[in-house]
Amino acid sequence: MFLSFVDELRAAGIKASLKEHLLLLEALDQDVIRQTPEDFYYLARATFVKDEGLLDRFDQVFAKVFRGIVATGDEQAEIPEEWLRALAEKYLTPEQMAEIESLGSWEDIMETLKKRLEEQTERHAGGNKWIGTGGTSPYGHSGYNPDGVRIGGKSRHKRALKVWEKREFSNLDNARELGTRNIKVALRRLRRFAREGAADELDLDATVHGTAKQGWLDVHMRPERHNAVKLLLFLDVGGSMDPYIKICEELFSAATAEFKNLEFFYFHNCPYEGLWKDNRRRFSETIPTWDVLHKFGNDYKLVFVGDAAMSPYEITHPGGSVEYFNEEAGGVWLQRLANTYPSAAWLNPAPQAHWGYSQSTRLIRELLDDRMYPLTLDGLDRAMRELSRKK
Repeated sequence: MFLSFVDELRAAGIKASLKEHLLLLEALDQDVIRQTPEDFYYLARATFVKDEGLLDRFDQVFAKVFRGIVATGDEQAEIPEEWLRALAEKYLTPEQMAEIESLGSWEDIMETLKKRLEEQTERHAGGNKWIGTGGTSPYGHSGYNPDGVRIGGKSRHKRALKVWEKREFSNLDNARELGTRNIKVALRRLRRFAREGAADELDLDATVHGTAKQGWLDVHMRPERHNAVKLLLFLDVGGSMDPYIKICEELFSAATAEFKNLEFFYFHNCPYEGLWKDNRRRFSETIPTWDVLHKFGNDYKLVFVGDAAMSPYEITHPGGSVEYFNEEAGGVWLQRLANTYPSAAWLNPAPQAHWGYSQSTRLIRELLDDRMYPLTLDGLDRAMRELSRKK
């Protein structure tokens, strides 16, 4: 199994030499860790991973190779809590969903949540009032309510107006090889070549002409020719964007290859007063959106990438963010960004046929003057043509 682990690491682009493999075996033989899967994970990671940019790939390989392996001995297996919760989950028909009424406005929902927290004293499942699981209450998870606050669990209907949990997202991997070159071809619609910087490239035509004219070798150099378009890339990560990780990684990889002047930032659902560059430090190293607006001029092209699926309160209300209390509504920040960067577009990986069913998608399209395009080859082509027209 250890040999297959090494092979999988190499296949994932992580350098795993025989020396490192023997070092891991020696450490295990010396009992430097407890015999638990968690300790072995950290030992193997410390042995093989030399660059923090490879941590996510290592985690994927480790999960693939060692999935299903449990510790043996005197410890008794426990049934995971998530399995128990799944037993209580209620699947409702569309007719039953239509019968469940919302509590009302944003203010009504948040005030009722405050009262529930003060009154509730125990765990509930399958109900329609208390904070619990598998029911139709506006508070909890694994159930259904048209306007609810999800507390724990995973998103199922993408209707929560606030999420009460700390979530960790993975960075996109710009070293990922594209499955197709067509994305790069579509991005090349947006380019303007220029020669800038140091003269470090041989100008063959000028060298031949100068040599013939002078009678001796007359070498001419020139700056490298590159795409002079400046691009700001805002990437929505986590939550409902998880199914689109692969296509977003391909887009991210293609963009970093095609645009020399590229700056990227992450956001979740809707941009607010803070953005970030590293999802592992998103709570400790936030970049003020005002700083981005002041640092990058309006000659930059702005591209948002996101499914636009969220509670409409995130766009229309202060405090509407699913993660914290934002002082200004997301729509205010979207309008500021669109005003600062008139050449802007939104790429949506969700099927275009579904856009009409999402109120938040309609709101974002209105704010951006309908400059939302599907994240398909045709959509990319149309978006790049639109950005090329804007000055």
